[in-house]
Amino acid sequence: MSELEREAHGPAGDASRHLALAALAARAGALPAAPRDAGRVALIVRRHPSGERETLASTQLSPAEGVPGDGWSRRPPRDPEAQLAVMRREVAELVANGQPLTLFGDNLFVDLDLSASNLPFATRLRVGTALVVMTAKPHNGCIKFKGRFGEDALRFVQAKETREQNFRGVYWKVVEPGEVRAGDAVRVLSRP
Repeated sequence: MSELEREAHGPAGDASRHLALAALAARAGALPAAPRDAGRVALIVRRHPSGERETLASTQLSPAEGVPGDGWSRRPPRDPEAQLAVMRREVAELVANGQPLTLFGDNLFVDLDLSASNLPFATRLRVGTALVVMTAKPHNGCIKFKGRFGEDALRFVQAKETREQNFRGVYWKVVEPGEVRAGDAVRVLSRP
């Protein structure tokens, strides 16, 4: 694989940081409960064509672009059900095991319970001043995730016993545009 092809998919992970499945499961069990109704945006990330990741202090979410300049708006097909990739910050830190969170390629890292029981399909949330909705599309790990975090990490996020927890994250779609800053509130407005 050429350097350009690897960059287009983002940075590679550090295999020496990969955790075993048992360690991931044990550490996940020790995580504190995440807020259910009101949390915060911990990190905003934009993916560049080169594969580089940029951490943003703020962005203007929009129904047309998601995060302006992000890979989602450049790469066909632009699946509106996968517009914003969102991950719980504490789970991301666990899986990354000291690697930067930008390695995931997700757009938003939040302090909020992303489980299916807490955020079922069609849940509406206020993120900064933007309005987003939880989509039905599952956010699964892929070959890039496996390469960055290891086979055990992929098994961890896809485990049938904990799949409801959405450890790999979820997808949101922008319904109303608005500004989002790191540190902004994320509030559940309604659940179906």
